[in-house]
Amino acid sequence: MSEHCSFKIVDVIPHERLAAMQPVTTVGIDIGSRQSKAVMVSGDYIHTAICASGVHPAQTAARLVDRLLKTAQLEMKHIAQICGTGYGRISMNFDEIPTEIITEITCHAMGAHHLHAGTRTIIDIGGQDCKAIKVDTKNGRVTEFAMNDKCAAGSGRFLEKTAEMLGYDLLELGARSLESKKQLEMSSQCVVFAESEIITFKARGERREDIAAGIHMAIARRVCNLINRVGLDPELLFSGGVSNNIGFKNALETLLKRPFITPRLNASYCGALGAAMIAQQKACGNADLSAESTASQVEVEA
Repeated sequence: MSEHCSFKIVDVIPHERLAAMQPVTTVGIDIGSRQSKAVMVSGDYIHTAICASGVHPAQTAARLVDRLLKTAQLEMKHIAQICGTGYGRISMNFDEIPTEIITEITCHAMGAHHLHAGTRTIIDIGGQDCKAIKVDTKNGRVTEFAMNDKCAAGSGRFLEKTAEMLGYDLLELGARSLESKKQLEMSSQCVVFAESEIITFKARGERREDIAAGIHMAIARRVCNLINRVGLDPELLFSGGVSNNIGFKNALETLLKRPFITPRLNASYCGALGAAMIAQQKACGNADLSAESTASQVEVEA
C-alpha cells in the first residue's frame, strides 16, 4: 500500500483546536510494525503519506518525507521540526532538521485531541499490540493507559492470520464478517487455540462469514477487558490500522454499547498527526510533555 493525500486543515481539525495551530511546517512520522504513516502540517493544508514498513525504518521515514515534500511542493529546508513515533522511531535520522522521538501513547492522545476536541478514551490497535488510553480534554495529555504487547490476540497480525486461513484479503475480512447469519462461540482468546478452532469450524462446514464474525467478537472481548482496566469515558475514538476494519469496529461497539467518534481523517494517521502537532509545539518552544511520565499505567496480563 502506498498513498499520499492532501486536506484543508479546516476540514480535518475541529474549530476549537485551530487557534492553537502554529505558522510553521512540521512533520510527524509513525513507523509501525506493519505500516508507516506520515503527516505534514503546512499552511492551510495537512498532507499524508502511507507505505509498508520496510526492514530499514530510517529509509522508510526518509521515503515518506520525500513524498510529503513532493505533494506539498516544498523543500527539506522548509520543515521546522520532525517528531517520530512508533516501533521504528529510534532509527529515524534527519541531520539537517531538528528531530525528536515521542512515544506512541503520547502521540495518539495528541492526535485524537486534534481530530475530535472532546476525545476522552482511545482504543489504539496496531499490527502487534493494543492500547487503551485516557486523555485530558483540556490539553490532549495522557492521564492513564493500559497496553498489551505480549500476546498477538487483539492485534492486526492476528487478523491477518485469520484472513489468510479463511481465504480472504485482509481488506475484505471485516466486511465479510458483517454478512454472518450464525453466532459461533470461540471458547479461547489465545491465538494458538483460536487458530485450531478456525480449522475445526472449517472442517465442520461452517460458513467463512460466521467464522470471521466469531473471531472478531472473541478478539473484541479481549480488547474490552483491556479497556475495563482503565475505565471507559465518552467520547470514544478508535485509532490505528485496525480501526479501518468495519467488522471489528462493529464488534467493539456492540460489546461496549457505545459508538465511536467518526473523525474527518483516517484514524490510522492518528499517531502521525499527534507527532506533527507536538512538532509544532516544539518548533515554537512551548511543548510540555512531562505529564506522560506521571500518567498511570495499568498492569495487563498477556
